[in-house]
Amino acid sequence: MPFTTMHPVIQILIAALVVIAGVYDILYRRIPNWLVLPCWVGGFVVNAFLASSWIEGLKTAGLGFGLAMLIYMPLYLLRGMGAGDMKLMAALGAFAGPVAWLFIFLFSGIVGGVVALIMMVVHRRFGKTLRNMFLILWDMLHFRAPYGRAELDVSNPKSLRLPYGAVVALGCLAFLGVRPLMG
Repeated sequence: MPFTTMHPVIQILIAALVVIAGVYDILYRRIPNWLVLPCWVGGFVVNAFLASSWIEGLKTAGLGFGLAMLIYMPLYLLRGMGAGDMKLMAALGAFAGPVAWLFIFLFSGIVGGVVALIMMVVHRRFGKTLRNMFLILWDMLHFRAPYGRAELDVSNPKSLRLPYGAVVALGCLAFLGVRPLMG
């Protein structure tokens, strides 16, 4: 099912998922398993039920889920994001399918960049953030995990962190809002 014809039930489920995850992430700085893990299964079931054939629905959900895991698992393993963020994006992939998930990923990236710039200015961390970005790139070019530096590890309480679930929620809702205009 192409993203331009995303079923309204899937849109509603995605919107509900990201709103709950975003609010929970802001309040508790985590995205709970009780929310995202059932959505992994739910994405497959809903797609199998709503697609023209159940095999096509499972394929759509599997490709979306797999693409999300392919991109986010390395970021989690490098301690660039939390497990809840990875599981949220995988659940969105299972619901949205690969094409729509790529747009959710892009919209979330744009929103995340804007929010990160605002946080850097508000917390007066612009120079330190640019330095950290250089260190991450340097370590990656030398095939070293950047989390070896304490300030680059998302589990470090001193690091400046975005509530990524909220960022994903805003990006996803923006995508759902402009999706009808995309063709």
